[in-house]
Amino acid sequence: MNSVVRVLIGDDHRIVREGLKQVLGDPANGTPEIAVVAEATQGSEVLEQVTALQGRTGAPGLDLVLLDIAMPGMDGLEVLQALRKAWPALPVLMLSTYPERQYAVRCIQMGAAGYLHKSADPDDMVAAVRKVASGGRYLTEATAQALAGAVERTGVVRAAQQGSPAGVDALSYREHQVFRLLTAGQSVSEIGAQLKLAPNTVSTYRARILEKTGARNDVELALLARGAPAE
Repeated sequence: MNSVVRVLIGDDHRIVREGLKQVLGDPANGTPEIAVVAEATQGSEVLEQVTALQGRTGAPGLDLVLLDIAMPGMDGLEVLQALRKAWPALPVLMLSTYPERQYAVRCIQMGAAGYLHKSADPDDMVAAVRKVASGGRYLTEATAQALAGAVERTGVVRAAQQGSPAGVDALSYREHQVFRLLTAGQSVSEIGAQLKLAPNTVSTYRARILEKTGARNDVELALLARGAPAE
């Protein structure tokens, strides 16, 4: 690991970015020092910043990307996918307000080196950044349990054999995008405009999501996304 861990923060909320910079830059953290060298407020801007710092050849200008899932434009999962393709050696630590059991598995499957909830203790945030920047993976107990559950379920096949809904883990990449936007309160037409899909296509994805998760409506999908049981 370098003497300074160089971090890019991708989050559209200034108060979150400022808070992270304060936590990560605290001198009490010891060595190696953690320095936020760039910030981005949109998904496409994350890629622009990484390109500027890393170049197309992956020159060492950055040690870690700390990335929010709910980014405007390109969402965090799309950005993660693009980062893993263009700079596979650059570790990405996902940051979100969403519960681990709903989103952590998806992020790890897509190549993230860790998943951290925004309510995490500052010491845990620093530990996560250090571990991921050094080439390791950071898995909280909640994330580890979510991964274990995903392995136990073994996806759609086992769920179908049991005659029960497969859950969020079984959603395709596009279905997961639609799921996240639905649970954020967006309408079918708004989702279609953002993802450049026809409204009837979005409705088809919504129907598949309801079938796979066992939810009966958008309210139950929102409860599922927040980790609360639907009645």
